[in-house]
Amino acid sequence: MRISDTPAGPRIAVLGLHLEANAFAPPTRREDFARQCLENGAAITALARAESSHLPAEIPGFYRRMDATGPWCPVPLLIAAAPPGGPIEQAVFLDLLDAMRRGLAAALPIDGIYLASHGASSATGDEDSDGTIAALLRQVVGPAVPIVCSHDLHCNVSERLVDSVDALVAYRTNPHVDMAARAAESADLLRELLAGERMARGFVRLPLVPPSVTLLTAAGPYAERIAEAEALMRDDPRIANASVAAGFVFSDLPKCGMTVTVTARGGDAALAQAAAQRLARHAWGQRARHVPALTALDAAVALAVEAGRGAAPPVLLADVADNPGGGGRGSTTYLLRALHAAGAEGVVLGVFVDPALAAEAHALGEGAAFDAVFNRVPSEFSAGFAAPARVLALRDGAGLGRRGVMAGRRFGLGPSALLELAGSGLRVVVGSLRRQLHEPAMLELHGIDIAAARCLVVKSRGHFRAGFDAYFPDARIVEVDAPGLTSPVLANFSWSRLPRPVFPLDAAAAWDG
Repeated sequence: MRISDTPAGPRIAVLGLHLEANAFAPPTRREDFARQCLENGAAITALARAESSHLPAEIPGFYRRMDATGPWCPVPLLIAAAPPGGPIEQAVFLDLLDAMRRGLAAALPIDGIYLASHGASSATGDEDSDGTIAALLRQVVGPAVPIVCSHDLHCNVSERLVDSVDALVAYRTNPHVDMAARAAESADLLRELLAGERMARGFVRLPLVPPSVTLLTAAGPYAERIAEAEALMRDDPRIANASVAAGFVFSDLPKCGMTVTVTARGGDAALAQAAAQRLARHAWGQRARHVPALTALDAAVALAVEAGRGAAPPVLLADVADNPGGGGRGSTTYLLRALHAAGAEGVVLGVFVDPALAAEAHALGEGAAFDAVFNRVPSEFSAGFAAPARVLALRDGAGLGRRGVMAGRRFGLGPSALLELAGSGLRVVVGSLRRQLHEPAMLELHGIDIAAARCLVVKSRGHFRAGFDAYFPDARIVEVDAPGLTSPVLANFSWSRLPRPVFPLDAAAAWDG
C-alpha cells in the first residue's frame, strides 16, 4: 500500500532557503539566518499553523491549502531565511544542505516535496545553490516522487533546477503580496501530481536583465508579461503554470536574466516549450521599455522642501539604491545629509541601519540630547555623518505587519530608536538589523503619525508601495538617483559574471528565439 493511501494522507516534505544574493554585498553568515528565520522539524508546523509567525509567507499559505484540500502528513525539514545580502558563506551553505539531506533521508519514504525558496541565492563556492538543493532532493527521493518548487519573481533560474522539479511556480505580483496564493497554487499542483498527473516543463532564458524599478506589476512592460502568462493559464487547461521570472541582476551570475518556465499537463513537453518561447519572444520585443525613470538628488530634495512648506502635497522619496531588500546596507547618508542641510520640514526617514547608534541611544535614554554620529565606521557608499540630535523614542524593534508584503507577519528591527536632528527637525528611525522600510507599523511602533509627515524617505525599492499606498499616490512617489549597492543604474557596477552581451548594458545584445 502506498503511503498516500493511508488515512493520514500523503507524507509531504517541506523545506526552503530564502536569500536574495547580491554579489556586491558582504557574505551572508549563519547569524543572518538565525536573526531572521532558522527553523527545523515540528517547530515549522507549529509556526505555520499559528496566527502569525516569522516564517516566509509561503509556508503558512501551503499548510492552509493542504489542510483545506484533504488529509496529509507534513514532514517539515528546514526553513532558513536571511535578509538579502552577499552570497552565503560556503561552509554555512554546506551545513544547511547537509541538514536538508539528512532530514530528508531520515524521513523516507515520502510522497512529495514542497520546496519554498527565494530562488536568487548563491554561495561563495556555489553559483547555483538553488539548483544544487533541487538536484539533491531529486537524488534522494528518485524520479517518481513529485517535487513542486515556488520562487520569488526575482529568482535566477537554472536549467538544473527546472530539470529537477516537476513544477516551478513564481510570484506574479510586485510588490509581492501573492506569496500565500502561490504556495496554495503549489499545493494544488502537488495534489494533481499525487493523483497521477504528469507534468513537463518548457524553459527559456533571455539576455535581458531589467532594472528592478521597471518590474512593477500594476502597469508597464513586466505587468503585461504577467498578464499574458495568466491569460495563458486561464484559457488553456493544458497549461498548469506559466512563470515569467524577472531575475535578480545583482547576483552577477551566468544564469542571471529574465526566464520563462511553463509547466504543461499531460507531460506535453513540446506544448510547454512552445508556450515558453512565445512568452519570451514578447518579453524580448518590449525590452527597450525597461528604462528606470529616476529623479536627481537635488531635484528630489527640492520636492521635499516644497512639500514641507505646504506648497505641494506630501511626497515619498524612495532611496532605491540603498534597499536592504536587495542587499543594500540601509546606511547611505546622501538623502539624510541633503535634506538636513536644506532644512526640509516634516521629514521622516527610515529605516537607517546603524546598530552602534541605536545602542548609544538606548544607553542614553529617551529625551537625551547628544551628537549623533551615523556610520562611525564608514564603508563604501556609507559615509559618516554627524548632527546634534535628541532621542524621541526607544523600542525593541519587534512588531506585526498590517499592510502589503508584511501583513500578518512578524518583523524585527532589533533595538531601535527615533531620533530628531536639531535644526532641521528631521526624524530618523534607526534600527539594528537590516530591514527595508515597507511596512507602516515599523514607523508607528515609534509613535510616528505617517499621515502628518510632509516627506517620507524609505530605504526600499518597491515593496513600500503596498504598505504606504494609503498615504502616497503614485504621482507623489519619487525614485531618487543616488549611489548605493542596489542602484537601478546598472552601468554603475563592475560586472564580472553576467552572460554578456546582455540588455540594457549592451545595446547589441541579441536573442534568436
